[in-house]
Amino acid sequence: MAERMLQFVSRPQAMPDKRAVAERRSDFGEIYKGFARERAEEQAARCSQCGIPFCSIHCPLGNNIPDWLKLTAEDRMQDAYVMSAATNTFPEICGRICPQDRLCEGNCVIEKGFESVTIGAVERFITETAFDNGWVKPNLPARELDRSVGIVGAGPAGLAAAERLRGRGYQVHVYDRYDRIGGLLSYGIPSFKLEKHVVSRRHDLLVEQGIVFHLNTPIGSEAGEMPLSELRRRHDAVFLATGVYRTREVATPGSGLPGIVPALQFLTASNRRSYGDVVPEFESGLLNAAGKNVVVIGGGDTAMDCVRTSIREGAKSVTCLYRRDRANMPGSVQEVKNAEEEGVQFSWLAAPEAFLGDEQVTGVRARRMKLGMPDATGRQVVEPIEGSSFVVEADMVIEALGFDPEPLPELWAQPDLVTTRWGTLKIDHKSFVTSLPGVFAGGDIVRGASLVVWAIRDGRDAADAIHEFIGAPEAEMTLAAAE
Repeated sequence: MAERMLQFVSRPQAMPDKRAVAERRSDFGEIYKGFARERAEEQAARCSQCGIPFCSIHCPLGNNIPDWLKLTAEDRMQDAYVMSAATNTFPEICGRICPQDRLCEGNCVIEKGFESVTIGAVERFITETAFDNGWVKPNLPARELDRSVGIVGAGPAGLAAAERLRGRGYQVHVYDRYDRIGGLLSYGIPSFKLEKHVVSRRHDLLVEQGIVFHLNTPIGSEAGEMPLSELRRRHDAVFLATGVYRTREVATPGSGLPGIVPALQFLTASNRRSYGDVVPEFESGLLNAAGKNVVVIGGGDTAMDCVRTSIREGAKSVTCLYRRDRANMPGSVQEVKNAEEEGVQFSWLAAPEAFLGDEQVTGVRARRMKLGMPDATGRQVVEPIEGSSFVVEADMVIEALGFDPEPLPELWAQPDLVTTRWGTLKIDHKSFVTSLPGVFAGGDIVRGASLVVWAIRDGRDAADAIHEFIGAPEAEMTLAAAE
C-alpha cells in the first residue's frame, strides 16, 4: 500500500467545494460541502508519512493524524474513525472549527511549495462517514461504580471530562446555566461554522451513555442558584469548567452609548434564532444587524464570527477595525479570507479613540497605528500615528476584544478558592486540583479564552486526574499539597 501515499508530488491540495458567496450570505448553513469519498481518499494520500509527524506534535490532543490519513487513503474508513476517536472526544467538532492553519496543517512538513494536507476536512469526512454508517456509539461503561462526579459547565471541557469519567463507570452529573449543552459551541460559534444539529447529535449520545444533565441550573451564590458547597456535598469530586464570558470593553469616550453591544450577546441572539427560539432583543432590533452599518472591534475568531453573522443578518455595511496588521491578526487566516469574500471591509492598523453620537451611536472615530519595536514577549508594540484620525459610520458597534472570568471566589461564595492575577482559577497543572479539596478545574476558566481543542484536552486529562484522586481519596489532594 505504500505507493498510495506520498501523492503530494502529483496531486495538488484541494479543499471541499465552497458554496457560492451569494448563496452562503443568505443563510446560516455551513459553507463547505463534504468531500466525496474518492476525493477524501486522494487528499489523505498526499500525506508524506514523515518520521516525525509535526501535525500530531502541534495538535493539543496529539491526534494520530498520519495513521488515520493512511487508513482513509486505503479506504479503511471504520478503522480510520476508531483511530481518530481514540484521542479526540469530539472529532466532528474539531474537524469543523479548529484553526488547522495554526495547528496541524500549519505545521505539515510538505506545506512549503506543495501546500499542506487538508487534515481538518478529512477529519470531518471520517466522522460524518462514521455517523452515516452507525459506527459512532456511546462509550458505555463495563461496570457501574458507586462514586459520583459533579461537573459545572457543559462546554467542551466539561463534556470531554464527563464522557471519559462515565466511560469508567462513574455517576456523572453535569450542571449548566443554559438550556442546552455546548456552551460556546451552541451559543457562541455561528451555524455557518458549526451547524447546531452536530452538537445536538452529540448530546443524544452523551445522554445515552448515562450522563445526567441538569440544565437551567446556575451554580452561584445568588437567590435561586445552587451553591457550589452543595455540589461538593453531593459528589465525591467536582470539576469546574465554566469558561470565561465577561466581555472586555473599549475604554473610550462614548462607550456607554446605546448601539454598542458585547460580542457574546450578539452571537447568542443569532444562535438562539438558529435553534428556532424567539429572541425579543433581536426582534426589537437591539441585537439585529439588519440594515445597519456595523463596526466590529477586534481581530480574533470571535470578531470574525461577528462580522460574518452581520453579513447574513443583512447589514448595510460591515467593517472590522483591528489595531495590528493582517500578518499579526490572531484569528484564522481562512476565516479572514471567507469574510472578505462575503463583503466585509477590514481596516488594518486602526484603533478606536471615541464613539460618536448623542442618544445612539452614529460612528467610531479611530486613528491609524504603526508597529514599533518588539516588547518583552517578542510582539511588536502598537503605536498611534499623530494626526491620523478618521471616522467610520456606525449604527451598531460590536466589541469583540476577548473575554475575562467573573470574580470566581465571590461568584461561588468560596473565599478559599485561589485565583491568578488574571482572575482565572489557579490549579496544579499536573493534577488539575484547585485550592479546595476534591475540586478540580480546566478549560478556559484556567487558561483564559482559548481554543476548543485545548478545552477538550483539559477535560480528558482532568478526568484522568479525578479518577486517580477518587481511587485514593485519603490523599486529600489540594493545590497547596501539590505545591
